[in-house]
Amino acid sequence: MGSSASKAALGATTDEPTEPEAKHLADLIRYINGTNMSVEHLADVLSEKTRSSSWVVVFKALVTVHHLMVHGNERFIQHLASRHSLFTLHNFLDKSVIEGYTMSTFIRRYSKFLNEKSLAYRLITSDITKTKRGMDGMMRTMDTKQLLNTLPVIQTQFDALLNFNANPDELTNGIVHAAFMLLFKDSLRLFAAYNEGILNLLDKYFDMRKNQCKESLDIYIKFLERTTKLVQFLKVAEQVGIDQNDIPYLTQAPHSLLEALKQHLASLEEKNNSLLPYSLQHALIPSIPNNPVVKASASSAWFAAHKPVGARQQCGKIIANNLDGSLASLVGTDLNLGESPVNRSDMKWPQPSEMEIADGMKWQLNTYTCTSTLWKHISVPSVPHMVLPPVGYPVTSQQVPTYRTLLFIFLNPGL
Repeated sequence: MGSSASKAALGATTDEPTEPEAKHLADLIRYINGTNMSVEHLADVLSEKTRSSSWVVVFKALVTVHHLMVHGNERFIQHLASRHSLFTLHNFLDKSVIEGYTMSTFIRRYSKFLNEKSLAYRLITSDITKTKRGMDGMMRTMDTKQLLNTLPVIQTQFDALLNFNANPDELTNGIVHAAFMLLFKDSLRLFAAYNEGILNLLDKYFDMRKNQCKESLDIYIKFLERTTKLVQFLKVAEQVGIDQNDIPYLTQAPHSLLEALKQHLASLEEKNNSLLPYSLQHALIPSIPNNPVVKASASSAWFAAHKPVGARQQCGKIIANNLDGSLASLVGTDLNLGESPVNRSDMKWPQPSEMEIADGMKWQLNTYTCTSTLWKHISVPSVPHMVLPPVGYPVTSQQVPTYRTLLFIFLNPGL
């Protein structure tokens, strides 16, 4: 380890009750991004700092580690994941100052999240927050077995992140505030991967065996619970000064979608071939108002991410920014987060036979902004006429093409 990097590591973890200085963090990023630079000694130095009795030094060391995980070369987190153990701070408590009691609680929670982030890398063999996204991305191309193995790992990591559980009035110093900002950035990226995995899971649901359906339903229910917790987390982010334009607004799917999934599983368990399939049309067909302007929201399917300020009606049009747009000012211009640039020709919507959209969906690739959601009149027969003829359970892939069409998600195809 170079003397400059060693000096930067020590400078970032002083006992001054302020966040690690940007210049020291920048020096460390340059070091680990350098070709063939060893990260082992740097990890040792920072790990040694977490053994201090001072909450300031320990917290700053954790923030520095997290910063390098998020912004540094992948070799750093890869090395941390290879260690037998990382941080053992579950009993940490600094009694020397009054503030130490409160900050020690956050240190214990924060270190658990960093442990889970490293463990997730070991189990998935990649940083899920930096993997390629979109229709040909990692989470959308997994098979059923891979999804059922990967989504619980993401859920555990997400739980540890949300368990930081800070109130706005508890973010009283630069160190805990810096930790919260890093968690905020990770929460958006992690949720984006989580989101895509659930999309893939729902698409495969009606082809699964009974045990797989049961496991998938449990995963989906937990996803709904975690999304509710994320909403609370984002409210804190808004209250501590993060721009509303950087905070996605999450809306929940209709309850009937969950009921559809439950009844399909029940039909497999009962093995009653005389029952009609529960119609996903009842669950998923959005109501079409007289106004031709239809807002892209979760009523089309399950969860949509858009901004409360960025998504606003202007002269009969809706401007809806998606989750990647919320990262624009936080993670730079590389909104694809590791994926190849998206070609406009690759961004396909359902064929006109499924849905006609006037003027198309005009996506600006640099900001991922939908500039028009004006729909033409859609000929949709009344719901009773759309119920499929009686078929036996389980529903096969040949029997539910219409169901899958109705699982169309009004999200940016490049997300």
